[in-house]
Amino acid sequence: MRSVNAACRVMAIGAAVLSALLLSAAVFAQDAKKAPEAKAQATKPQETKQSKISFSELQQAAQKLRDEERKAAQEREKAARAELQKQEGLAKEAVAVRSAQESRSTALDQQWTQNEARIEEISAQLKQSQGNLGELFGVTRQVAGDSATVLQQSLLTAQYGQPDKGEDRADFMRRMADARALPSISELKRLWYELTREMADGGKVQKFTAPVLQQDGSKVDMEIVRVGPFTATSNGQFLGYLSSEKSLAVLDGTLPRNLEGISSDLQDAVPDDGYTQAVVDPARGALLGLYIQRPGFVERVREGEVIGIIIIIVGVLGMLLAIYQALYLVATKAAVTEQLKNLDNPKNSNPLGRLLLAYRGDGKRIETAELAELRMSEAVLREVPRLERFQGFLRLAVAAGPLLGLIGTVVGMIITFRAIVASGSSDPRLMADGIGQAMIATVLGLGIAIPLLFMNTGLATLSKRITQSLDEQANALLAASSEERKVAG
Repeated sequence: MRSVNAACRVMAIGAAVLSALLLSAAVFAQDAKKAPEAKAQATKPQETKQSKISFSELQQAAQKLRDEERKAAQEREKAARAELQKQEGLAKEAVAVRSAQESRSTALDQQWTQNEARIEEISAQLKQSQGNLGELFGVTRQVAGDSATVLQQSLLTAQYGQPDKGEDRADFMRRMADARALPSISELKRLWYELTREMADGGKVQKFTAPVLQQDGSKVDMEIVRVGPFTATSNGQFLGYLSSEKSLAVLDGTLPRNLEGISSDLQDAVPDDGYTQAVVDPARGALLGLYIQRPGFVERVREGEVIGIIIIIVGVLGMLLAIYQALYLVATKAAVTEQLKNLDNPKNSNPLGRLLLAYRGDGKRIETAELAELRMSEAVLREVPRLERFQGFLRLAVAAGPLLGLIGTVVGMIITFRAIVASGSSDPRLMADGIGQAMIATVLGLGIAIPLLFMNTGLATLSKRITQSLDEQANALLAASSEERKVAG
């Protein structure tokens, strides 16, 4: 403080001296400015008095300045002391706050250590108290994990697993399976309830309303009849369950009328009104979907393309010819059988009658044995082409059917290999077209060969029986002719 006072005094003295010098310079400058004016006024008739400043006045002015500087220095000193006291007070407060925070930090460290020790103690008590409950909760999580997949794929989820009714039951099971904390009583109760409801309602037929995914991608609320966890119908249509959407969907396709009738009857059935026929799909609609998507005959022919059409033409032509020949042989067999009953009156409308007419010639005399035998042989040979008609074509069709199918198979495999080369991958969806064409061609080839084989065999057997009857009658006539000649001779 003393050094500060001394510095203030020195500054005050210096300020006073500087003020005196400035005042003197101002006076001298004023005198220099007034000198020209005095010379100008000297020409005037009257004279003015030159103002003079004495040393005593100058001393008084300097003393006044010193007093003002001293007063200002005292005020600055007072302000500096006040600021210093203020800063000292703030420093004391900061030190007090720091001390308080250090004390609080020490207390919190002690409390943290105590809490850690307490947590370890309580955890040990919890493990000791759990006992066999730890294994029970492990089994609970395992059951929840296994049930999550079952409930996800269950058709009942479309009825009970709607998002607007709270947490989905499949999601709840997954959360239970992934939980690290012990499940609560309410969670255990819901686990038991979901499993029990799945088992109990799996044997019930219920009617409810739920959104159904349409073929255009929209969802419409519809009245649904559910047969256990297997089949669901609505408005005469069978529904399939999409586990990814957790929703029922209209099957893309048309079912046979008998199945649609079953669905409509089930939809209109009244409870406690006896039994009603229903369709059960253990694959939850997957088998019905495959049944609906199964291609028809026309679609299969289109899949076979040109080879398939050729095979169908050959098969249809062979069957028409076989049917025509079969009708002819049946009618011929009946006519031959009828002619056998009346050999004395031969008719030209059947092979046996024509054979008898050829044997008798003009009907008036019996020919020689050699001529009669030649006529009989000629008559039999004349009837054989009619009886064995179209059998050669049928044999050709039987042999060509599998070969044409083989051609279709090769073409389909070529298409498949080209698809693999073009895409650079063996995606089954890309290969399905070529493989489908190959298999359809093979099936069509075998499909015409096998029936035509049986039909050709039947026609050959039937024609052989008629030919055998003609041979028997011819031999009988020749034998009778020989006996007659012996008697005549």
